[in-house]
Amino acid sequence: MTDNQKADRPDQLSVESAVIDGITVVTLHGEIDYQVHHTLSQALLYEDGVTPPRIVADLSGVTFMDSSGINAFIHAHRRVSDAYGWLRLAGAQESVSRLLNIVGIDTVLGCHPTVEQALRT
Repeated sequence: MTDNQKADRPDQLSVESAVIDGITVVTLHGEIDYQVHHTLSQALLYEDGVTPPRIVADLSGVTFMDSSGINAFIHAHRRVSDAYGWLRLAGAQESVSRLLNIVGIDTVLGCHPTVEQALRT
């Protein structure tokens, strides 16, 4: 992506990963839409070529999410479940939280107010 494209999309998704007590914490900032769904999927599923068994996705910096994000989280949930792991979502802002509730993903994945609570549960 060129600098001009970044300027056109100031809310482009950025991703940071860290491992805390053996749990991969993926911190997301920006918007999650079709243009970045591949980036999101890669961040959730591949750490050194291996799907991490336990993941917390920190959504506190996500300002917008469409069905592409929902699909990426469902796909990641299936992959980690197959590896006897789990995926938890944390810190979703009101608009993102409302979307998670409307589509019912909050009944499939653990949704927590903070990363700390998601790590402890």
